[in-house]
Amino acid sequence: MNLRIEVDIGGQWLSLWRGNERLRHWRVATARNGPGERHGSECTPRGRHIIRAKIGAGQPLNTVFVGRRPSGEIYTPELGRRFPGRDWILTRILWLSGTEPGFNRLGACDTMRRYIYIHGCPDSHPMGIPSSHGCIKMRNHDIVELFDLVPPYTPVYIKA
Repeated sequence: MNLRIEVDIGGQWLSLWRGNERLRHWRVATARNGPGERHGSECTPRGRHIIRAKIGAGQPLNTVFVGRRPSGEIYTPELGRRFPGRDWILTRILWLSGTEPGFNRLGACDTMRRYIYIHGCPDSHPMGIPSSHGCIKMRNHDIVELFDLVPPYTPVYIKA
């Protein structure tokens, strides 16, 4: 099918491409700390990646994930107020793995071991403003749409 995802950190956009045709374009939120590959940096890693795992198929919108498993909670603004410091991972997870050894794969820069995802977040979180802990956050309806369109191992290119 020749699909690929491109993430533009500078513009805070995620695009889905088939060949030279852009199929979809969504506003996202990447890392508050900007781009970077080091473990513990809370930065969004750059370069070539793949979707290593798709998690959450069939779960309701706003399903809360903890350790990549549904916690049994459904996010609501009231739940958000009760746990204000929680890093909300909602609805679906596309777990990324770097493909460039020494840059975003293996050692102290391994995207997968850093648990970098494309995932849903509370609808109250602004898009277009860097605010994550390294992941790429999307609106819940948008992540469901993307999740349903891409298979595992879809290439993902993240540029600053």
